[in-house]
Amino acid sequence: MTTPRVPGPESTAGTGTIDPELLEELDPASTVDVGTSLWAVVFAGGIGTRFWPISTPDRPKQVLPLVDEQPLIADTLARLAPLVPSSRVLVVTSADIADVLHAAIPDLPRANLLVEPRPLGTAAALAWGAQEISRRAGPRTVFVALHADLAVDYRDAFHDTLRRAAQIASRDPWLVTIGATPTRCEPFFGYLKPGQPLDGFVSIADGGACRVEHFVEKPSLALADTLIAEGALWNTGIFVWQAQTVLDELAARVPEVAHGLPFLAAGDMALFVEHISSSISIDRGLLERSDRVVVLPAAFGWDDVGTWASLRRVRELDDTGNGVIGAVHCVDASGNIVHAERGEIVVYGVSGLLVVCIDGLTFVTTLDRATELGPLIAQLPPHLRVRPGKVPPVA
Repeated sequence: MTTPRVPGPESTAGTGTIDPELLEELDPASTVDVGTSLWAVVFAGGIGTRFWPISTPDRPKQVLPLVDEQPLIADTLARLAPLVPSSRVLVVTSADIADVLHAAIPDLPRANLLVEPRPLGTAAALAWGAQEISRRAGPRTVFVALHADLAVDYRDAFHDTLRRAAQIASRDPWLVTIGATPTRCEPFFGYLKPGQPLDGFVSIADGGACRVEHFVEKPSLALADTLIAEGALWNTGIFVWQAQTVLDELAARVPEVAHGLPFLAAGDMALFVEHISSSISIDRGLLERSDRVVVLPAAFGWDDVGTWASLRRVRELDDTGNGVIGAVHCVDASGNIVHAERGEIVVYGVSGLLVVCIDGLTFVTTLDRATELGPLIAQLPPHLRVRPGKVPPVA
């Protein structure tokens, strides 16, 4: 995987990232092995229609090898290990894809797969994960919460960042978010505006943790530009916090979920689900409302694997910037994403295209138009919208 848009740990000046070798110098406690008790909650629900036509109910996005040869969900668990072994990872997913998801991560204990009876939203999924960790390991247990569709480079630096975040979260009831330095104006991400440093003298530019002055989810292009100019960081969707801290903040800030929390604590999942008034995300429910949010800059490469276009930033590319899977021949072509599961594809004299070839279907569009496929799918004949059983696994 290559992530050229995200400064690596070797680039520290003015980037908001920090060289892992400097971690002990800035914060000696950060080198303590918190991995002896750290847990994780991974959000892995939904099919992933933005990766149509290869994402189907039989093969949802989380089990696709979009970044490398491994399914996204397997990449996620491998990335956490050995800091967080699979025995301490909870995966929250939906009932329609639970079996195929577990088949991709057979080492995960089946009891660690939390299957939602219906889509609840990530705030409710977080509540379930936090309550389960509290029940199994205690209310002050620190855990990482993250999505299964993230691409991360520099794994050692990733672990170092999680250790530092866990040290912060274990000392005080903070909601620690990991922030990445923006390299483009991206209206589909959340933005964290750093405020005062936690320790009073290590700034965000030097790798210090800061209070979040305010959080903006999916701003307009103009507002995103302003936030970047003011030093805001991207929300990576990676969080570190104590189980009880999460449950307390959800009870105080997120009424959409709060009414169900007593039933969740009592082990009555049916009544918990019944009392969720509406689906709401962690970003909207907690980050926009809480005054306990802290941001720590990422010391690793990061991107969201959200659309076909994102694959040009996370896949290995050839010398002219093409990212390909399968029998693909690019001639005088640059900046394309080509995914071939059947036959051979020749791409000649074009740039910025997405070409997908699977059994019985070829899909061609520009990478710009591939960022949102909802309008396209809505206009297709029913037999093309979902193609269960027709797409074989990628070898």
